Amino acid sequence: MTFVVHAATTATATAAFAVDAPLDQRWIAALTDAAPRVPRHDHSRHGPDPASSETHSGLGLSGRSDDDLCPWDPGQWTGRTLDDIAEADPQGLHAWLTDPDSTPHAGESLTALIERVRRVLASMPPGHTIAVAGAAIARAAVVTTMGAPPSAFWRIDAAPLTVTDLRGGTDRWTVRCTGRPLDES
Repeated sequence: MTFVVHAATTATATAAFAVDAPLDQRWIAALTDAAPRVPRHDHSRHGPDPASSETHSGLGLSGRSDDDLCPWDPGQWTGRTLDDIAEADPQGLHAWLTDPDSTPHAGESLTALIERVRRVLASMPPGHTIAVAGAAIARAAVVTTMGAPPSAFWRIDAAPLTVTDLRGGTDRWTVRCTGRPLDES
């Protein structure tokens, strides 16, 4: 299973919480350049958000949308920047960063995100699947595969158009690599 983090969005540069932000147009050429490097696969799927869908099609993939690959739900923080939240609700931000069950934004907790990604991994069909989704999905896949504590999520980098490659299947995944640029695949 290979997770490809979708290309940067208009919200990426400002570190804004967004679930429906479109791709930053400067990344369209990067998709064209990276398309020939997409690993061989039997299936592909993508999150239902515009960034995942546009990246998926920009890479020449033709799979289906998967609601379990949707972005991490930022709840009331949607559209706000990390700096704005740090200023307006420092205690809420601290709780969100340190307590995996915390939901000061009234959105999805880190624990719930990790559990959702665990279900994705458990439901993969036989063969190799490419999944295009946000960085949080790729990071949660590494945490799940490693059996790491949720706090490890914050120590994993998953930049736009990077690959997190897992091998194995259903309940026996291993991490082959994470954070590798797709154009180096």
